[in-house]
Amino acid sequence: MRRVLVVTGGGDCPGLNAVIRAIVKRASKEKDWEVVGSIEAYNGILREPTEIMILDDAAVSGIHIRGGTIIGTTNKGGPFAWPVKLPDGTWGEADRSDEMLRKLQYLGIEAVISIGGEGSQRISQMLYEKGCNIIGVPKTIDNDLSATDVTFGFQTSVQVATEAVDKLVTTAASHNRVFILEVMGRYAGWIALNAAIAGGAEVCLIPEIEYDINKVLDKVNSRFSRDRGFAIIVVAEGARPKGGEFATNATDQVVGYNNLKLAGAAAKLKQELMIAGCKYDIRETVLGHLQRGGVPVAYDRVLATQFGVKAFEMVLEGKFGRMVNYRHPNVGSVSLLEAIEQYNFVKPDDALVTAARGVGISFGD
Repeated sequence: MRRVLVVTGGGDCPGLNAVIRAIVKRASKEKDWEVVGSIEAYNGILREPTEIMILDDAAVSGIHIRGGTIIGTTNKGGPFAWPVKLPDGTWGEADRSDEMLRKLQYLGIEAVISIGGEGSQRISQMLYEKGCNIIGVPKTIDNDLSATDVTFGFQTSVQVATEAVDKLVTTAASHNRVFILEVMGRYAGWIALNAAIAGGAEVCLIPEIEYDINKVLDKVNSRFSRDRGFAIIVVAEGARPKGGEFATNATDQVVGYNNLKLAGAAAKLKQELMIAGCKYDIRETVLGHLQRGGVPVAYDRVLATQFGVKAFEMVLEGKFGRMVNYRHPNVGSVSLLEAIEQYNFVKPDDALVTAARGVGISFGD
């Protein structure tokens, strides 16, 4: 029996289970293939004892409608940066990639399908360069991989954010308030941009367009007459004022987590507005991980299923060192190097930005 390993890495994302199910369903059509999953990304392979599970039809039955991932995930550590405690009590990192590759060989695993975002696919490329037969599947709610038109999970996250805007509109109008909705988006503002347009927000602040707080205040003030009115601001967690820095919590350090941890964009913006002279009641709402959880919308289930089927067929064809991608209307693949080469930023002249400006949304610039 030939074996393929499935790994889900990075943050969880609506549609992960649909990809896993599609891989297993497609593999079951081949009589000589078995699918196994590593628990919590590569941690399951690196741990002693090994933590893997057989992924067969029974294991994946009905999971396409569930959020999260049945094999778990993590955005800490990994084969090239395994957390180790040093003699002085501090933490360092160890490269265990060679050990992991030997273990894969011992387990009879011929190929790896890595479902993850930009960071996970960088690990995929590094493993490929060391001889691992690996295929990437793009996963990120931020839609920040430029080698594919869209990533699964993004539409569900936008839907969650849009529904939040819809709900905030009613309470903002009832109380004559300014509401700031903070959504995910470390370096790319796609969730904020789409939710602002769909929800009819007055202001949208994204990482790619630095804002002038006085222009934000001007837009807010324009929404009130005789102290009556309301305004909705959608702000990405990575948004920042002109010449300013990200809102971060530098004291919140987690062993093995190497990304800059952003926190407090909405609270920071509220303070800036108050200092700038905003006289209206301001409240902030942080969606946080609500954007990652829950049932994936139909679009994400369909796209995830297409990706899963394509990934296993690439295993059969021996097309390793590549990532599945979507270029409307086709599902294809690109090299992992191309996949991680360029970040998918919102361009200031993007058609969605133009449309947003056309309906009066301010970016604070």
